[in-house]
Amino acid sequence: MRPQVGHVFGGRYELKARLAIGGMGEVWQAVDKVIERQVAIKILKEEYLGDKAFRERFRAEARHAALVNHEGIASVYDFGEEEGSAYLVMELVPGEALSTIIERERFLSAERVLDIVAQTASALHAAHQAGLVHRDVKPGNLLITPDGRVKITDFGIARAVDQVPLTATGQVMGTVQYLSPEQASGKSATALTDIYSLGIVAYEALAGKRPFTGESQVAIAMAHIKNPPPPLPESIPLAVRNLILACLAKKPERRPTSARQLARAAIAITRGRVGEALALVPAVDDEPHDMDEDTSTRILPVSVSTSDTVSPRRFTRLPRTWPLVGLVVGLSVLLIGIVAALVFRPTDTGPSPTPSATGSSVPTPTPTDPLSGNVMIIEAEFIGLTTNQVGEKLDSMGLRLDAVTGNIATSLDLVGTAYRVNPQGSVPPNTLIAVYFFDTIPTPPSPGALTVSAGPYTAGSTITISWPTYRECPADFDIDSYEFTVNGGSFSNVSTFGPRTTAADLVIDDNTTEVRVSYIVRCGNLASNPSEDLVIPVE
Repeated sequence: MRPQVGHVFGGRYELKARLAIGGMGEVWQAVDKVIERQVAIKILKEEYLGDKAFRERFRAEARHAALVNHEGIASVYDFGEEEGSAYLVMELVPGEALSTIIERERFLSAERVLDIVAQTASALHAAHQAGLVHRDVKPGNLLITPDGRVKITDFGIARAVDQVPLTATGQVMGTVQYLSPEQASGKSATALTDIYSLGIVAYEALAGKRPFTGESQVAIAMAHIKNPPPPLPESIPLAVRNLILACLAKKPERRPTSARQLARAAIAITRGRVGEALALVPAVDDEPHDMDEDTSTRILPVSVSTSDTVSPRRFTRLPRTWPLVGLVVGLSVLLIGIVAALVFRPTDTGPSPTPSATGSSVPTPTPTDPLSGNVMIIEAEFIGLTTNQVGEKLDSMGLRLDAVTGNIATSLDLVGTAYRVNPQGSVPPNTLIAVYFFDTIPTPPSPGALTVSAGPYTAGSTITISWPTYRECPADFDIDSYEFTVNGGSFSNVSTFGPRTTAADLVIDDNTTEVRVSYIVRCGNLASNPSEDLVIPVE
């Protein structure tokens, strides 16, 4: 039956307006009559229900998608079949698809693309942690809300929708324009497949066109396998171009090793911390070997010091492989050194101002503009310093500090250190300089209550302790383990369990009157507050 306004699915989802229509079905705005919530409902065409394997895969993927809980993934609420149709009920996301934005604006700024990449990669990481691979990341599946938030849609059903047969044998894969080389070669999709597809999305948003085209789907797929991507416009910062090329490496192992790593690298570049980004991403893949000079540019892993200055001696090819920000900072430091040497030469009591050939023990003065008397602010000199260190440095330069508590730190060693300075460059004396410092990482809240299997509970007997999946780790921290404290009993093997374990058997001690159990959650190197004790009386 063709969907129409007023039709009710599942006895509760009333269709209100059609939002989109495609080859696989239609998407409607609907209202959940039970809880009065606006939802989106995807209704598949009848012909796709005739294949039993297809139908079962769609059911399974819908169930899996509902397990992913992340703000960057459109939630799946329900799934059902009735009257020769199947439907999927999802979160109704305000906004428009990235494909619509690209079609309208053609080019997006590097900063905007990095933000989209960081948000999307963070959401993909959550899905990958749950064992799911999207397999069809493309602009049409990324919704952008009015306030700039990214929501991934069609998660978990990518193998069931928007797929094309590539060969006569019926090989199935995601949308060919965003296909990874391994998918085009008939290999299984992995988390690194999604990273490649996201790289294609970013390339298209920056360049206004996709990197690989062809007269047929086969031709496009072969281009993914064999051809290097055309160079991105040189107007795009080199660090951004290199990051996208890293995502488009032909060999998966040459790409960022996880979506989380990609998100962090994108954020680092946005903040001007190119050295940190270079340490996070691998070398850009350079096969096949006949690619031109631009497309063979590499990003080399580097050691990150307290500043983000990158030594040019680590790179074999200049200036292409030197990050643009590093080049600007390096030239600025060189110029400042020359000016300082000319203007602030040390003097003695004699008539000649000639400096000593062996150098001087006089501290290096604050760089100033000899014409205006302004002071030079170079952000790299402040990155990683504490509030006191920054305050002392600015005070010695005749400037004032406006300490701003900024983003939550991504690791404990970054807490309280500077990551951004504004303004930069030449500033008048006594200027108020805003310096942003990483905020304290909040302690993860206590995990949910423990439950125990039905009694009776007697000495020496085995009981099952269960706990809910923890979803409260701070951003950029993943669950490492659940750690238990037990009095009056012991678990069969260990008292620490992996992030996907939610139940374990416990043996009650002999000669005890009660068992007391509590636990904490490890989020990386962070520990949550302890749970409430579960007290089990023993007969």
